[in-house]
Amino acid sequence: MTATENRGRPDRGSVRRRLVIDITPLRESPDYRRLWTGHAIAILGTQMTRVAVPYQVYVLTDSTLMVGLASLAQLLPLMACSLFGGSVADAVDRRKLLLVTEGLLAAVVGGLALLALLDRPPIWAIFVLVAITAGLSALDSPARSASVAGLVRRQILPSAFALNQTLTQVGAIVGPAIAGVIIATLGLSMTYGLNVLSFALSVAVLSRMRPMPPAHAVTRPGLQSVIEGLRYLRSKRAVMGCFLADLNAMFFGMPRALFPAIALDQLGGDAVTVGLLHAAPGAGALIGALTSGWVSSVTRQGRAVIISIIVWGLAIAGFGLSHWLPLTIALLMVAGVADVVSAVFRQTVLQLSVPDHLRGRLSAVHIGVVTGGPLLGDARAGVTASVTSPAFAMVSGGLASAVIMAFLGWRLTALRRWTLADADAAGADADVGADAGRRVGRA
Repeated sequence: MTATENRGRPDRGSVRRRLVIDITPLRESPDYRRLWTGHAIAILGTQMTRVAVPYQVYVLTDSTLMVGLASLAQLLPLMACSLFGGSVADAVDRRKLLLVTEGLLAAVVGGLALLALLDRPPIWAIFVLVAITAGLSALDSPARSASVAGLVRRQILPSAFALNQTLTQVGAIVGPAIAGVIIATLGLSMTYGLNVLSFALSVAVLSRMRPMPPAHAVTRPGLQSVIEGLRYLRSKRAVMGCFLADLNAMFFGMPRALFPAIALDQLGGDAVTVGLLHAAPGAGALIGALTSGWVSSVTRQGRAVIISIIVWGLAIAGFGLSHWLPLTIALLMVAGVADVVSAVFRQTVLQLSVPDHLRGRLSAVHIGVVTGGPLLGDARAGVTASVTSPAFAMVSGGLASAVIMAFLGWRLTALRRWTLADADAAGADADVGADAGRRVGRA
């Protein structure tokens, strides 16, 4: 082949690099590498505890209602503490906050391990401890999320969030699988004990990070600080658009509540089929994260959010119509890919549209949306299916999600046209680029 013929052909190595997940943030920034590694260790233990708690409650009570109440015990403090956690994350050294919260999480999960040694541990004590872990997580998560933008160059921030999404999906798949084996062979106390060990190891890794004090004068944590963050959010239409986009996708298109009905009645399957439906979106999301090397080359991140959520809605609508298990799983995997792509770009828009001294509070709002949206979506799907059918609930919800997202994309010009240049205009560029440059340069 002549040089002239080869000139127009894409280099195969380049194509592979654009598909495989970009690990540049891990190579360039030692502090981001430590943050990521600590989270990788902790998330496996956390996922194990999320399996162990409902299992223990059900074994002790033989009541699905009590299992549901155990989830509710975690939801309320998580939602209540998230905004306050964001204001704390903006007012203190984020590294110290992570060290303190993960140390306290280790102690609380240690309490669960001790309770599991008892023949009949009091249910109320388990509820109290899981509620405390949820509240501590509401302090930990905004600090972790808000730290990323100060540790890497803004050009590779989407790649950093793709790496974070990979951790989330791997943890959601591997953690529960390991938990099932350990509970069956070593018992609940050892399962909780491994989570304690994971937090201890995470603290050891995070302690090697450099301090991350507030870059600007900040409002003291509290109601006034929260109000300041919400007022700023009102002025950022692109960020508001991201939150609305996610709420729309989860409220109309969340399929989890209907998995049993669709698996058993529409697909004629059994409990294994239900498990496959639950696993399919996570598997698709993991594939999407592992093939996300292209995300750093996208210039119109806001438009990417809109397109990915439209794809999500159409895939969910197709899922509701399908009567063939392989096609159903494939459509749920497509939805999972679209979801993870949306998450990467929504995080990018959020973190680059917000100055460093407000990132914790806005990250906390984002966590509240991500946590509450799926629960509202499950409720909508269940109510709609009860008065129509599971298929109608999913098809109508998926189509509504896609149509509403297209409408929001048309109306929310700030989101549709958002690019990295908007980060410069917002003044966030100085926070990200200069600070990350100093940190990477010193490492």
